[in-house]
Amino acid sequence: MNQSIDAVVAGHLCLDIIPDLSHIEPETFGSLFQPGRLLEIGPATFATGGPVSNTGLALHRLGLRISLMGKVGEDVFGDAARRYIASIAPTLVSGMSVSADVDTSYTVVINPPGVDRIFLHHPGANDSFYADDLNYELMARSRLFHFGYPPLMRTMYENGGEELRKLFRQARATGVTTSLDMALPDPTSASGRAPWPEILDKTLPYVDIFLPSIEELLFTLRRETYEQLRQDAGGTDILPRITPELLEELSDALHEMGVGVVLVKLGRRGLYLHTADAARMAGMGRAAPEDATAWANLTYWAPTFQVQVVGATGAGDATIAGFLAALLRGLSPEDALNMATAVGACNVEAADSLSGIRSWDETRARVQAGWPKRKESLAASGWRYHPESGLWSPEA
Repeated sequence: MNQSIDAVVAGHLCLDIIPDLSHIEPETFGSLFQPGRLLEIGPATFATGGPVSNTGLALHRLGLRISLMGKVGEDVFGDAARRYIASIAPTLVSGMSVSADVDTSYTVVINPPGVDRIFLHHPGANDSFYADDLNYELMARSRLFHFGYPPLMRTMYENGGEELRKLFRQARATGVTTSLDMALPDPTSASGRAPWPEILDKTLPYVDIFLPSIEELLFTLRRETYEQLRQDAGGTDILPRITPELLEELSDALHEMGVGVVLVKLGRRGLYLHTADAARMAGMGRAAPEDATAWANLTYWAPTFQVQVVGATGAGDATIAGFLAALLRGLSPEDALNMATAVGACNVEAADSLSGIRSWDETRARVQAGWPKRKESLAASGWRYHPESGLWSPEA
């Protein structure tokens, strides 16, 4: 009972319902999904989703000792979610909270090949998750605490984010390394109207590692920039318009708020890493790098590995799991970035969030065997490519 663990993963948890749409061609998607039409599809895959499941179970599959802390209802979907997690490892459900007063959260994932995903989401029990729902005694025996998706949890963004700040302040007081992942709010929802710059400003002083996607980061921190980029892109994909200069500006703002490690997910374009000085890196809690100097003042852009994409469900969460697993195993920042992108790449080779994840040794061997990467040139921005690591960094 008093055995130490590697990580506590908490926050949003839901049941994912993923219909098989693999036979649909990307160019016909818009014309097929029309009101009043019956569309024949394949069987559905059922899995748990959200960071408690996606990141937590990926860390478990990567060989780490994990405790999961999520909340479900006493209903059919709640039973299905707990059975799914228990089928992977029975001990992982012991930290789950079950309440008769709430409905289990669920998401219908519309995920045809070659088309960005659409989520039909009911927040359910996640809207009643509080800081006091966490087991801080267990957290005190963990090296890392990862929390995900506060924009999809009403209690985390109400009242100017006071509950989120309380949660991270109490976690940080245990000496654990703290990690935060985000989600993209619905702009028309209460979450989309929440004062996210204020919420981040009061929460990030207690966060060691911040791992948003570029869309999430811009929406919550620089909403005007996000809207302008979307307008410039015709309301579609903003990734081609993301520059190293913009990422550096955003990262500097996050470091000023107190974050030690900024890791921005860039979808098919990879990962951007920006770290603080050695003093901040050394003060990151029990999972801090042994050599803080080697992790200090770094800026890297890591391209993705080449894969045949089947689905992107949970890809960002898997990428986070790869990075956190590498940090917990004491890898260098360069190796950590490559393992993060490798675990994310394995994830998209399957339709659901977990089937594509391989063991740590298998994934590491695949990287070391010379797994080719997608082309991503930053030379025009004055960056230099490092063939030994497959990463880009700014010219000195």
